[in-house]
Amino acid sequence: MENTTQTHILSFTVNSLKQKLKDIGMPSFRAGQILGWIYDKGIINPSEMKNISQKDAEKLKQHINFEPLTMVTEQLAKDGTVKWLFKLHDGHDIETVFIPEPNRGTLCVSSQVGCTLNCRFCHTGTQGLARNLTADEIVGQVWMAAKRLGQWSDQPFNLKLHVEKSGFDDQWMLDMLANQKEKGEGVERARIISNIVFMGMGEPLFNWPNVEKANDTLMHDSTFGYGSRKITISTSGMVDNIGNIASSLGVNLAISIHAPDNETRTKIMPINKKWDIDELMAALRAFPLKERRRITWEYVMLKDVNDSVKHAKMLLKLIEGIPSFVNIIPFNEWPGSPFKRSDSATIETFKNTIAKAGIDVNVRRSRGSDILAACGQLRGETSKFNSISTEFPTVVMQYGTDSQKQKISVQFTGDVA
Repeated sequence: MENTTQTHILSFTVNSLKQKLKDIGMPSFRAGQILGWIYDKGIINPSEMKNISQKDAEKLKQHINFEPLTMVTEQLAKDGTVKWLFKLHDGHDIETVFIPEPNRGTLCVSSQVGCTLNCRFCHTGTQGLARNLTADEIVGQVWMAAKRLGQWSDQPFNLKLHVEKSGFDDQWMLDMLANQKEKGEGVERARIISNIVFMGMGEPLFNWPNVEKANDTLMHDSTFGYGSRKITISTSGMVDNIGNIASSLGVNLAISIHAPDNETRTKIMPINKKWDIDELMAALRAFPLKERRRITWEYVMLKDVNDSVKHAKMLLKLIEGIPSFVNIIPFNEWPGSPFKRSDSATIETFKNTIAKAGIDVNVRRSRGSDILAACGQLRGETSKFNSISTEFPTVVMQYGTDSQKQKISVQFTGDVA
């Protein structure tokens, strides 16, 4: 059981770790060595760091928490999307999703255990809010996903899922991920996870101090070294903290708008009662966009709710004059969801209305919906999770020492011969 009173190693950058080492009577130069093992080699246990003596390793573990997140389940969708259920030190669960594409690999991370906003179309909102994630738990999702995806392995996609006759055709993904590795901004480091989006469980701006610290860590040259263009924070409209994204981090901003008028938005997004569209748009028009940056507007298409041509024209008027990209999201249904997805013709008409006005627009392809990993489908509860995809076989893998085995359920969403 980890000692939660210790500061976690994934909370440190090189300078803060140097100070910590000085405080516990260890040479500060070890900071670069330790972080090098963690972020360049994927080794987080100091006992496995070859240039750290066992005596020093034990001392480090007495003062710093080196325990990674516990992986409970790992699901592979037919389209190559991967979803993990991670257990936190206090027993809470969160979900993290990797979305592979030909030219990028995007990791969708959670910022809270559950969510307090209760957006009517979002599965996470039905869970309620348990607590905020700490900065190291956010960084830990990226580190664990990179580890599972083979970031530090000779093989680009090393999920240890060599199950005979699994029916999972992974060669296309192997080839794609091999081509995805790229040099990071500011550091000579290849990455499978090229982009990070704060679009998982929770409202990032309701957990701003930890989200800010996590981003500082993720972008530091002594860790992953992500550039600000590679990270996007999505918010449902927590107006009070929107300006901090620009002033503190400079990362990309996405707005979960989902309706262009107060009446409709309030019905599907209760946050609109606190900060209505007028207040939200005032904050966004004052938002200092960097050169060649734009705001992404996320718009879920709900049948007969917000999907008419009238709604599209209202949205255009709302965002007029703001450098924009509209991301149309076909609604991803979940068990008990009160809405239906707009039909393809309606979605196409909505898209064309936006495009004709000269605004860049895209219909987001649903990824991982067969494992409830698509937008709006995350709900980090083990009891619920275990009921998903029961029509497919589950392969139980075991990792860890003989004295402390950890069972991992690996669910394939494909036929097994």
